[in-house]
Amino acid sequence: MAGASISGLGSGLDTSSIIRQLMQLEALPQSKLKTKLGTEQSALKTIQDLNAKVAALTTAVADLGKAGAWSPLKATSSLEGLTVATTSGSASGSVSIRVDALAAAHSLRFSSTARTTDVVVADGTEVTLTVNGQERTLDTGDGTLGGLVNALNASGTGVRASTMRLDDGSYRLTVQSAASGAASSFALTAADGTDLLGGATVQAGQDAAITIGGDTIHSATNTFTGLLPGVDVTVSAKALGQTAVVDLAGDAAGARDKAKGLVEKVNELLAQLEKVTAYDATAKKAGALGGNNTVRDLRTRLLEAVYPPDGGTMSGVGIQTDRYGKLVFDATAFDKAYAADASGAAAALTGFAGRLETIGARASDKIDGSLTSLATGKTQQIDRLQDSIDAWDARLELREKTLTRTYTALDVALSRLNSQSGWLAGQLGSLSRSSE
Repeated sequence: MAGASISGLGSGLDTSSIIRQLMQLEALPQSKLKTKLGTEQSALKTIQDLNAKVAALTTAVADLGKAGAWSPLKATSSLEGLTVATTSGSASGSVSIRVDALAAAHSLRFSSTARTTDVVVADGTEVTLTVNGQERTLDTGDGTLGGLVNALNASGTGVRASTMRLDDGSYRLTVQSAASGAASSFALTAADGTDLLGGATVQAGQDAAITIGGDTIHSATNTFTGLLPGVDVTVSAKALGQTAVVDLAGDAAGARDKAKGLVEKVNELLAQLEKVTAYDATAKKAGALGGNNTVRDLRTRLLEAVYPPDGGTMSGVGIQTDRYGKLVFDATAFDKAYAADASGAAAALTGFAGRLETIGARASDKIDGSLTSLATGKTQQIDRLQDSIDAWDARLELREKTLTRTYTALDVALSRLNSQSGWLAGQLGSLSRSSE
């Protein structure tokens, strides 16, 4: 508030209205700055959203630029209990796999039962847990069965403890290794080396085992990772003692779907770039980043990614640009190229993905990406505009105080003049009456 005043008390003028209108004129430069600030903030948000989309595309194509990404495998198993997961690789044909054993975790089932509040750790509250030859002392707190279970289930012990309630209300303790396999063995004793709860029945951990062509292969889990190039095999009880036939073949349809999906992702980004730079003839307004060279250059580079450095094109594998500035995918052309030369098609697609990744990284790098730099510049510009607006706040506040003082003084002066005018009029009236 500039200061207290009573508008037009002496002059009859509405000085508050006059000051308010003058201040509106004074504030026009600040209003323009505020409009500019809103425009720049909108542009910054657009840049940040765009940068996030470019970064997402860059991440998505990273794996597609690696060797083998365009040589997917398709696998089928003749047994429900044996499943096959594939990534990529050169394996093909059929392989017979006999499931000999399933992986199991080492476990202890203790003989004596107890209630959870019964003390089961004699001569103290500590027990010794030995895993892979390494002894670890655990404090059970009060030495009860409940305290022992809590200590065993603490983070990092490598075992899991559980109790089963029996008909008489007591509980039987079972402790199992968190990992499966023959190397999962452990021992649990009182701190002095004596047995707990009357000793335990041991079920030794074991590896899963399969046989392929006379060779037996073991795994600590039921999954055999990398059993064949790009192939993981998982076995279950349904396949135990049986032989499964696994058929492996190149997955042309999978490669086609990847290529189509990649083109769609690029087109989504191209459409966004077009939207933020295009001129809306109806609204007679440019996009938030209309005329921005950084964004236009990014769009150009994305379209040019279909042209390999050797001067060729991606049309041979069904990818090319159209006259509307987007990519088109020809599934028939892709299938034909992949069937004729799968490795050649894979190499072309790997190169395409690699070029897209490079373009995306140069734009969205967190340190020196072109869009990152553009956002940084906009942020600095917004800060400068805000500083100017804040400075105008102080300037306008001072101007309003000045105007208020000026018009208050004018009002007082006019009030005095009106008072003097009234006095003179009274005196003149008195003289006139006296002369009569």
